[in-house]
Order: sequence, then C-alpha cells, then structure tokens
Amino acid sequence: MKDVEGTCRAHGRHGFVVAITNVEDIGKGLIREGTGFVTFPVKYQCVVFRPFKGEILEAIVTMVNKMGFFAEAGPVQIFVSNHLIPDDMEFRSGDMPNYTTSDGSVCSLLGSR
Repeated sequence: MKDVEGTCRAHGRHGFVVAITNVEDIGKGLIREGTGFVTFPVKYQCVVFRPFKGEILEAIVTMVNKMGFFAEAGPVQIFVSNHLIPDDMEFRSGDMPNYTTSDGSVCSLLGSR
C-alpha cells in the first residue's frame, strides 16, 4: 500500500492513486533471480484522481504572470495561457498580480496558501 498510494501508475493512464480501499487477491510469489526478493501480483480496489480534458476542476491559483496563471488541483499542476483568458481581461502587475476587465473590475486570481 505504501508503494502505490500517492503515486501515478502506468504512465498516468489510471490516474493518481489516492487510497487503496480493498485488497482483493494476493497471487503466488515469484522469486527474482539473483536477488532473493519475491514479487507478488496484487489485485486491489482504490480511489483515483483522474481529470479529463475539458473537465472543470476546483483549483488554487499559485502564480499569476503576463503569460497566464498556474494553479493546483490536488496533485495536478495546471497552466492556463493568457491566450485562453478572455480578451476583455488585461494583466496588471504589482503587489497582487491580477487580470482586470475592461470595465475596471478586478479578477484577483491568486489564492491564499
């Protein structure tokens, strides 16, 4: 469980393993030649985090700059390019970088940590 929880297995195909909820089966061990270690196939059920393209996520904005902004949703780091930010919003630098709309209202994206 310690080796699997908190990791992204199979190149992210199945998502980020949050927690193992049930161990269903532990198969026969296979001795690894020359090491003396034994490998066991294990079948388990788990909770995963696997966002899909186009999915809306709740995220915490961690950095805002003129190129866009970075955010985190659980273990996933997200970058939103300024090309994807509406045209009526303009980047403003300063103590608290933000994007300001053409009517003067401020969209402060930087979340508190």
